[in-house]
Amino acid sequence: MNSRNGYLNDSAGADRPAVVIVHEWWGLNAHIRSVADRFAREGFIAHAVDLYGGALPKNVAEAQQLVATGDKAQWMTQLTRAVSELRPRAVSLVGFSMGGAFALATAAHVPELRSCVSFYGAPRPEVDLKPTRAKVLGHFVRNDSWVPEERLAQLDAELRGADVPLTLHRYDAQHSFFDEQRPEVYAPEPAKLAWERTLAFLKT
Repeated sequence: MNSRNGYLNDSAGADRPAVVIVHEWWGLNAHIRSVADRFAREGFIAHAVDLYGGALPKNVAEAQQLVATGDKAQWMTQLTRAVSELRPRAVSLVGFSMGGAFALATAAHVPELRSCVSFYGAPRPEVDLKPTRAKVLGHFVRNDSWVPEERLAQLDAELRGADVPLTLHRYDAQHSFFDEQRPEVYAPEPAKLAWERTLAFLKT
């Protein structure tokens, strides 16, 4: 079901655990909707949030503009509300790139969140992640200009120092390797492995 607030697939049933999905800077496109559908087939209520209110950038410049002008506080409020609306069932956050960064930032402010998965996204160092109570899984790539090794080490140290249950995986792939609609970066084997690890993590 599409709406201005996002895309919801609740075909798994009302009593199922839920996943809130946060898109990359490309917006709530066909790839993200397909991810929601995949989660639904695995038994989750899947809600992909639309931070852009229906906008879909056609190129990098438009994507950068949407990110630069977006109301980040409102985005956080929107994500927090999405989690709240799906409770009291167990709720997890899964984000991709920019969405992964916002998923981690949101997890630090929502103690009721069960778990958080970031695909190659990390918030800026000034974002305090120490209040996080959810368990965290991260899928990152080696030699990533968006999330360099130094930033990943900071993230690891901050979360482990706060006793957050954390698992980080690194892949020999490019940023956005999970997006099958971008053949220039899509890596089938790492994507398959990351998906299997994500499902195992969320179902634990």
